[in-house]
Amino acid sequence: MAKITDRFEKIYSQGTVNVIEIWVDKKTGVNYVFHASGYAGGLTVLLDREGKPVISPLTNQ
Repeated sequence: MAKITDRFEKIYSQGTVNVIEIWVDKKTGVNYVFHASGYAGGLTVLLDREGKPVISPLTNQ
C-alpha cells in the first residue's frame, strides 16, 4: 500500500494557525485545497473559473 506522501505533493503552504495548502495528486494531476483553522479542517478539489478541476501537467517519475 502506497503512503500518502508517495501519491500527493504539497506545492503551496500559507499560515500557521489558519493554514491553506494546495496538494497535487501525482497520478492524476488534480489539485486540492486544504484549509485548517484550529482543530477544524477540510479538503476539496481546486476549481477554475468555469467550475472545472485544476489539473497540473504530469511529469514522468
